[in-house]
Amino acid sequence: MLTKASGQIAKQKPFNAKCRSQIVVKMTSKNQIKVDLVDENFTELRGEIAGPPDTPYEGGRFQLEIKIPETYPFNPPKVRFITKIWHPNISSVTGAICLDILKDQWAAAMTLRTVLLSLQALLAAAEPDDPQDAVVANQVPYKQNPDMFTQTARLWGHYYGGAPEPGPEYTRKIDKLTAMGFEKNAVIAALSSKSWDVETATEQLLSN
Repeated sequence: MLTKASGQIAKQKPFNAKCRSQIVVKMTSKNQIKVDLVDENFTELRGEIAGPPDTPYEGGRFQLEIKIPETYPFNPPKVRFITKIWHPNISSVTGAICLDILKDQWAAAMTLRTVLLSLQALLAAAEPDDPQDAVVANQVPYKQNPDMFTQTARLWGHYYGGAPEPGPEYTRKIDKLTAMGFEKNAVIAALSSKSWDVETATEQLLSN
C-alpha cells in the first residue's frame, strides 16, 4: 500500500524522467545550446544559448532561467533571459520573452531543446510588430534607426554576453557618463533608450 508521500513520488516520476532526459542537452558546435540542473527537484534549470552567426548577438552566450511547472509537459516552462539583451521581443529590464510557444502555442510533445532552438531563431529573426520592449522595437531594421539597433545590440552582447567588442563610438559615450559617477548598467540603459544622445541620457540619469 502506498503512503501519501510515496504516492506523491510515484505521481512525479513521469515529470522527473522527462526532465532528466533533457538535462543532458550539451553545448555542441552544431546547435550551441545547453541545459543544466539548478536544484534537485528538477523544477529550476539554467539554459544557455550562443548568439546565432551573422546577427548582432554572434559570439555572445546568453543565460536563461527555466522554471518547470507541476503541470509540465502539458503547460510550457517559464523562461526568461538572465543575461541582459537588446532585442524587441525580450524585455531589456526583466528578461521576459514574447514567444508564442511559451504561451498559447505550446504542445506537450515539445521539449526544452525545442525552446532553446526557438529562442536562437528569435534572436536571428526578431518580430518587432509584436514587441516585448517597444523602445527596442522602434530601432529594429525596417523600423527606425536600423544601424543604431545593430550597434546597440552588439554593445549589449559585448558587455553582458561576452561577445566581441564593437566599435569605439558608443563605448566612448559610456565612458564619458560613467566618469561622471553614474553606474555603468544605468548608463548603458539610458543611452540605449535615448538613441545614444548624451545630453538626454544625462537628463534621464539625473531624474532617476
